[in-house]
Amino acid sequence: MNSPELPLETTSPDEPQSGTLPPEPDASMQEYYKLQEDLLKLTLILTGVVFVSVWIFYSLNIALNYLIGACTGVVYLRMLARNVAQLGRGQQKITSSRLALLVGVILVASRVDQLQIMPIFLGFMTYKAAVIFYMLRTSILPGSN
Repeated sequence: MNSPELPLETTSPDEPQSGTLPPEPDASMQEYYKLQEDLLKLTLILTGVVFVSVWIFYSLNIALNYLIGACTGVVYLRMLARNVAQLGRGQQKITSSRLALLVGVILVASRVDQLQIMPIFLGFMTYKAAVIFYMLRTSILPGSN
């Protein structure tokens, strides 16, 4: 007796089938993704405002140094957000390998004559200013989100 062959399953149950959408994230993850998006937007807005201000009041070279640091800060923020999002899914702690990004940029800045460490570092800290601004905005005006 020949039994009908069953098709072999090529995807795991956790992976979405082709043609289907992945499951919707729960409400807390949607809130986290919204926070992540808001912080990224606010960091980019602050970066633009400070970049133009530094260009006007100092020089283009210093403004570009600031921009290098701010871009490094945005990459750091994205890496941190990705690491935090994975925290509940098998990862037990947040790794600190992101700090190597800042150390690398500072080392390059110390070796290249056109780069200045202080504007790069202050540019990197722009994401921190965005976090503080976001926290103040949500605590003073809780209905603004």
